[in-house]
Amino acid sequence: MNMLLTLPTKRTFVTRLATFLWSGTSTIRTSVMIWKAKPILKPPRVSDLDDFLRKMDDPNYWRTVKDKSTGQDVVLTDEDVDLIQRLQKGQYPSSTTDPYEPFEDIFSHETMIHPVTRHPPQKRSFVPSRIEKAMVSKMVHAIKMGWIKPRVKKHDPDRFSLLWDKDESTAGSNERMQRYIPAPKMKLPGHEESYNPPAEYLFTEEEEAKWREQEPEERRINFLPAKYPCLRAVPAYERFIEERFERCLDLYLCPRQRKMRVNVDAEDLIPQLPKPKDLQPFPSIQSIVYEGHTDCVLCLSLEPAGQFFASGSEDGTVRIWELLTGRCLKKFQFEAPVKSVAWCPSQSVCLLAAAVDKTVYILNPGVGDKLLLSTTDTVLSALPEESSGQAAVVDWEQTSASSPEFLSRGERLRVMHRHGVVQVTWHSRGDYFATVTAEGQATVLVHQLSTRRSQAPLSKAKGGVSRVLFHPLRPFLLVACQRTVRVYHLLKQELAKRLTSNCKWISCMAVHPKGDNIITGSFENRLTWFDMDLSVKPYKTLRHHKGAIREVAFHRKYPLFASASDDGTVIVSHGMVYSDLMQNPLIVPVKVLRGHAISKGYGCVGTVPSIRTSRG
Repeated sequence: MNMLLTLPTKRTFVTRLATFLWSGTSTIRTSVMIWKAKPILKPPRVSDLDDFLRKMDDPNYWRTVKDKSTGQDVVLTDEDVDLIQRLQKGQYPSSTTDPYEPFEDIFSHETMIHPVTRHPPQKRSFVPSRIEKAMVSKMVHAIKMGWIKPRVKKHDPDRFSLLWDKDESTAGSNERMQRYIPAPKMKLPGHEESYNPPAEYLFTEEEEAKWREQEPEERRINFLPAKYPCLRAVPAYERFIEERFERCLDLYLCPRQRKMRVNVDAEDLIPQLPKPKDLQPFPSIQSIVYEGHTDCVLCLSLEPAGQFFASGSEDGTVRIWELLTGRCLKKFQFEAPVKSVAWCPSQSVCLLAAAVDKTVYILNPGVGDKLLLSTTDTVLSALPEESSGQAAVVDWEQTSASSPEFLSRGERLRVMHRHGVVQVTWHSRGDYFATVTAEGQATVLVHQLSTRRSQAPLSKAKGGVSRVLFHPLRPFLLVACQRTVRVYHLLKQELAKRLTSNCKWISCMAVHPKGDNIITGSFENRLTWFDMDLSVKPYKTLRHHKGAIREVAFHRKYPLFASASDDGTVIVSHGMVYSDLMQNPLIVPVKVLRGHAISKGYGCVGTVPSIRTSRG
């Protein structure tokens, strides 16, 4: 006799493990019998059509759920529905539960002498479990031997794949849906489109007439603002069809583009520059004021040894100053303003060139070592006379030792030009010097002191020449024209490079002591740095000044350069040039020197490497 062990309710209960084991078969489980076991079949499966008809006819369909363990349909009671609804709302399952009932402390609020529980901690609370260790070891060994394998992904029989899943049309459709870009929303109406706009939005008669005369695409708004006493008085919107038509045209004809926003930190865009206090030493405060000129100071020049410097002024004087004390040692008077002064860089002679009108005076300043001064006069007296075999570009004239100019202002030679001289500069060896004239075809002249010869290497220079400099190491002549800087090779007599500036008029120029970098200033407040090894275009352009830049200069020893402007300021910058060609120069402005008076529209018109500035 077979006996089936089931509950009195005639429902077959199966555990979760049994449900998983028998999920792929047509039975639920086997019946537990005394002599033999028989499989219990699953209830018949209802088709989708019968389920739909039942959904239409059965009023309790919405509260009917399927029990996975038995495979039968269970109708939820009102209590079950209420319980589910309370759980969905995040409430307590029972309506009788009071979450705010009075709190009853388990322990007394009174301090007790002895603790309630004082049993010592068990050893198993801080000692690793040996049983768990053995279980983990067995599982690891089973995985290594291949006895434990990952679960196989079950195949859902109710899921069907597309027959043409790999078709190109389907793939293109999916890609098109992924690239879908929603249409932009229309612009919301403003105050001017209100039925009762403020008075400032209404047009006057003149504004309305001007609006009607304009072309439709030039109008700021495409309607006339109107005012009505109430909302009932507002007529039908006459531009409704036109706006809808334009919107349809925008949706149909205007292409859309998705703009990918790049989240960039603003600090990443700012270059990481060192702090100015880490770049010291550099000039920061006013030390000495040199007073004596009665008019604007136009030029400065520092002695090679750094003990004296010369200044030229519009009052026609050249003064020799002692650098550390500020004492005026010499004063040379001329008939016209002194446009430029330049100290000879040679250590064997002591000469000063001063450009006054059309003449360049070679002076013996008479300061410093007396033996060097006497040697200078001896060298100048032994110079040969000017050769007369060819047409002279300029006239050389030696001052007699008995003349008053020889004694009063140390005049030794005169180089008389055809036009006014605006600049004079020396070669690093001290034998050659170049001059720039304001007019004429031969604006750039190169003179040799030892032979008293002059020549015009750029007789056909295009554009105005503002500055001329000799390269400190190579046989190059740097000529600053209006917009470009031309580098000429003197030995090969050809144009080596042509540096293109981004300004309209170059006013000044300076060469780095190593010779590979050049800075220029312009009347458009721009300071341009050129790296000749990198490119013929500017490496960096600085616009820190508010006025025209009159002079720029490099320091002979420290990595510093300065620029003087008509705004009365001198900006000192750190300019480090590395020997590694793969590393670009480091440029950091470190100090702004103020306090210079502006006279006749000019501010600071000259600087020297130790930051001596001239002002009116």
